This record gives sequence, structure tokens and C-alpha cells, in this order.
Amino acid sequence: MAIPIVEDPYYDQYKPVVIGRQGQDVEEIETTVARYRPESIDTICRLTRFNRREVQIMYRGFKQCCPTGIVSLAQFKEIYAQFFPQGMTSKYAEFVFRTFDRDGNGMISFEEFVLGLSILSRGTTDDKLAWVFDLYDNKRRGFIDRDEMFIVVQSIYDLMGSYTDPPVDRNSVGEHVAAVFQRMDANRDGFITRAEFIETCKQDSAISNSLYLFDTKL
Repeated sequence: MAIPIVEDPYYDQYKPVVIGRQGQDVEEIETTVARYRPESIDTICRLTRFNRREVQIMYRGFKQCCPTGIVSLAQFKEIYAQFFPQGMTSKYAEFVFRTFDRDGNGMISFEEFVLGLSILSRGTTDDKLAWVFDLYDNKRRGFIDRDEMFIVVQSIYDLMGSYTDPPVDRNSVGEHVAAVFQRMDANRDGFITRAEFIETCKQDSAISNSLYLFDTKL
């Protein structure tokens, strides 16, 4: 039996509503409430690899966590912190947030969330590797330098926190990044392009196989 979706919240028109006293300056306004109307279920199904039932389930969960229909960076960091209470999650959460925030407006809409999840859970190997490349390319230049790779890798170790045994120091992270970067930088120009990144990862069976751990059904 199909699961019915609650129609009203799904089709709320997107209208930023500012609550405050008449004549207030912008700086004095304390509360801003935004409502966002996502695309239709059929449209989201066409854009992703999810069916109607899966979209409905994800929307319900999304609205429970984010009643306004959008997620801010601060909210996203709070959610990540709940999953990794033993680590420092802020920096890595920021990198993931920027990868989901496709239009760069500082908010993740339901469509952006589902599109990203579709790539991670149902995308091809190239799709997933392109998403990971974007995670490392935090300056959005189309290539990765060694500093960018170091920052992201360090944030991953920080995320794991006390779960890493033995603890990893900064020198060990640097050595790990240097080895990986040298392998990926095929033409030795000091930068890793998207093509270099994807090709190197595809040649490493351990990396490719780990991508399919995301594959699941709701």
C-alpha cells in the first residue's frame, strides 16, 4: 500500500517571513522564519535515482529535523556532532555542507539534499568520485592542491576523534597526504585535476569497493 504524503507542508509556498516590530532596523530583527516549497515528487524522482515512496520517507524525516524545509550550516554542524560525539566535527561538516549546497546560497534545500544522497547511494563510481573530488576542492577551482587535501584529511581524523587508535598526529597526516598526492598528481604539476583524481581512485580497488557501502534501500 502506498504511503500517503501530507500535502500542505509539502506544497507550502516559499516565502521568507520576517517577524519583528514595525520600523525595526534589519540588525534589530531577532527572528526570521523561512518556508520552502520543494519541487514535486515526480520532478525529484526524475532528477534522482529514488522512487516516490523513498522520496516521501526522506521528506518526512527532513521536515522533522528542519521544519522550515531548509538547513543552515549551523544546523548541519549540530546534526553531524550528534553522530560523532567523540570528535571535532565542525570543519568536516562544513566541507560536506558546501558539497550539498549546489547553488552556494548557504542553505541546503530538500532537493539539494536528495540529489547529493542519490549520488552517494545510487550513483556510478564516476559520480561518487566526482562528489568526493568536490569535497576536497573546497576552493572551487576545479583542481586540488596539497594544502586543500591536507585540510580535508585532517578534518576527517578530527571527526573520528578518540575512535582512532592509536591517535594520529599532524606529521602522520602530512606524510599520508604527501604519499596520496604524489600518486594522484600524474604530471607532477602540483595540482590534482578531476580526471587525475577519478582515474587514480578507480585504479585502487579498496577505494572503489568502499564507495558501494553507501548503496542502500529505504
